Amino acid sequence: MPEETASAAAAEPMNVARTVTELMDPEKSGQLLDAGLDILIQYGPNIIFAILIFYIGKMIAKLIKRMIIKAMNRGKVDPLIVGFTSSIVYIGMLVFVVVASLGQLGIQTTSFIAILGAAGLAIGLALQGSLANFAAGFLLIIFRPFKEGDVIEAAGVTGKVDVIQVFTTTLKTPDNKTIIIPNASLGNGNITNYSTQDRRRIDLTIGVSYDADLKDVRTILTDIVNKDERIMSDPAPLIVVGELADNSVNFFVRVWVKSEDYWDVYFAANETVKIRLDEAGIGIPYPQRDVHVYEHKAA
Repeated sequence: MPEETASAAAAEPMNVARTVTELMDPEKSGQLLDAGLDILIQYGPNIIFAILIFYIGKMIAKLIKRMIIKAMNRGKVDPLIVGFTSSIVYIGMLVFVVVASLGQLGIQTTSFIAILGAAGLAIGLALQGSLANFAAGFLLIIFRPFKEGDVIEAAGVTGKVDVIQVFTTTLKTPDNKTIIIPNASLGNGNITNYSTQDRRRIDLTIGVSYDADLKDVRTILTDIVNKDERIMSDPAPLIVVGELADNSVNFFVRVWVKSEDYWDVYFAANETVKIRLDEAGIGIPYPQRDVHVYEHKAA
């Protein structure tokens, strides 16, 4: 065994020396050089073009990413949306650039693209609900049908917008409850925003008895409206007989107030109307039912 090991150790330098000698042989060196030149001529331009496609494409992707960030920041879009959108666009463009570079090298990218498509489809199906919430949240932040602090009615609830996030929106109700609504529910339904306008109209329906003097009722209602300084004169208040109902004559009162005064004026007007009508002896009817009892005597 020691002799075999020594022989192998001595043979290794001899093999290296033989290889070096073969490479120094002019005939074999020329063959290797010709083969290298053939490979360079055949694949060199494709390699150069692939490198150029990658670096130029990467530069363009970075430029587009910066443009998107500037445009969204100029539009005062949420920073979370800005970062996410710009990153998604950049990564998508990089994938396209890499695929284009591999195609320039002659590598078949069809199967690669198919794998990416299948993976994207699987992820999309697995995260269908979350993606729907994200898409709706993205659109809410972009188009801004409401902002933080607005009072809205949506998804069957009413409250003040506390936080707008990518997947959910949080509302605070007047009785201080916190309601978290998935953005998909907001995106698929109607949204009523009570805070976008600086003034709102109060609609009151006042029912009085058929025996009441309508002129007296109109005078009382007009006096109530004129004495409340919170009620605007332009647009002018509207007081009309709007309906001859089953049990009452209904007056429609339409007045405009500042949005922040809406509920104060609404509650105060209802109370004042009741007090003034009672003082004037004008009744406010309510549904009544007469029950007649008949006694049948046995024959």
